[in-house]
Amino acid sequence: MNTGIIILIIVVVLGGWLVGLYNKLVKLSVRVEEAWADIDVQLKRRYDLIPNLVKTVKGYAAHEKETLEAVLKARAAATAINIDAGNVTPEQMSAFAGAQSGLSGALGKLMAVAEQYPDLKANENFLELQREITDTENKIQASRRFYNGVVRDMNTMVLSFPTNIFTGMFGFSKKEFFNLDDKPEEKKPVKVSF
Repeated sequence: MNTGIIILIIVVVLGGWLVGLYNKLVKLSVRVEEAWADIDVQLKRRYDLIPNLVKTVKGYAAHEKETLEAVLKARAAATAINIDAGNVTPEQMSAFAGAQSGLSGALGKLMAVAEQYPDLKANENFLELQREITDTENKIQASRRFYNGVVRDMNTMVLSFPTNIFTGMFGFSKKEFFNLDDKPEEKKPVKVSF
């Protein structure tokens, strides 16, 4: 066989492999952005439900003003941080996760306050909002797991040999995982006094 033909075959095979590699990286990158969009959708739903929940609780527990204000302040902090999944930095992800963690903690305290009011616990609006918030929190958790799974796949691909030789050339880089800050005070049970 002619040396030129062998070289041509090698170039074609290598070119085909590079095209396949590039397309797989593009697919993973799009999946990371899609997974982030799923988280964003659930967070938007959560942000929309919170004012209604606070309003309902406010009618029953007006003197719990501090807790209600903390929830609204945490919501404002969480909605103020926007992240582009394609260009997220560790600092942005940390700030975002901290804000989400703060909001989760404030919601937990609000739900604990609600436990102190039997009339509120029996209120249909409150019960429906509580169900929707719980459902949304579960969907956020599932979306985070999906996002982190896709990021794991992307990072594995980006860092694996021989792919890692070409990822920088193609403009692909490692993505950040969505990890909530590990704050010991958030793991303490909320005190409820009757």
